[in-house]
Amino acid sequence: MIHSSGFFLYNLESRLEMLNKKTSDIQTSEIMLDSTKRFSNRVENYAKYRPRYPAEIVPLLQRECDLTPASIVADIGSGTGFLTELFLKNGNPVFGVEPNDEMRAAGEQLLAQYANFTTINATAEVTTLPDASVDFVTVGQALHWFDRNRARREFVRILKPDGWAVIAWTGFRPEKTPVIGGYHGVLLRYGTDYRDVRREIQDTDVENFFAAGKFKVARFEFQQDFDFEGLKGRLLSASYAPQPGAPKYEEMIAELREVFEENQQNGIVAFDYDAEVYYGRLA
Repeated sequence: MIHSSGFFLYNLESRLEMLNKKTSDIQTSEIMLDSTKRFSNRVENYAKYRPRYPAEIVPLLQRECDLTPASIVADIGSGTGFLTELFLKNGNPVFGVEPNDEMRAAGEQLLAQYANFTTINATAEVTTLPDASVDFVTVGQALHWFDRNRARREFVRILKPDGWAVIAWTGFRPEKTPVIGGYHGVLLRYGTDYRDVRREIQDTDVENFFAAGKFKVARFEFQQDFDFEGLKGRLLSASYAPQPGAPKYEEMIAELREVFEENQQNGIVAFDYDAEVYYGRLA
């Protein structure tokens, strides 16, 4: 499992305190039910300031999973197309499956230059793809929004008998640097449902998504450099971040400015990430 220790806090969201377990369960359920719309009003910041996936993913899959340019890929929850683009650049035909209209439109714009890209308005649970039609199913940050049992059955259905599943996560560790610790503190104080989705992500049992013993994990480190506008855009890209006009928005931005000023060098802060790539068989 992905355990706490602050590791995967890239997508993580928080409600300050739940009154009791029943309230927590209800609110978490509401978050998940609305997952296809959570990023609709923050697509611009998402596309501009979220990190791309490490380019090393493609060579890894070439070595370990016999990925070739002829391999057909279904990228599920493709969003703005960051993970999709890695495979398009490799020459792969890719189906981008994305239910959020705004995110899908942003992905279509980013990937318009690729003739090998097909966009699909569908969900992880009902992709509309034919049986045994793809060599790889890939999932980025979106896995924790899925109904995992239904999605897994759907992935098994659309994968060829020798097909591969690939799940890529990017995250940050608050203890790694002062700027990340300070950024995390802002999330804890102002994120609208940070703790709810943090719990959901930490409880995402990635290992059990695969057939027993039939997966491996690779790890990478990478970095983004931000000026203050970039760091603010990174924060506002998150589904939990209050947007302009919301209560305490100005207070949140003022605290983020303090974090930036305390850690910037020549007007830039370095934001360190970790990535984990799970790859293996589902059946």
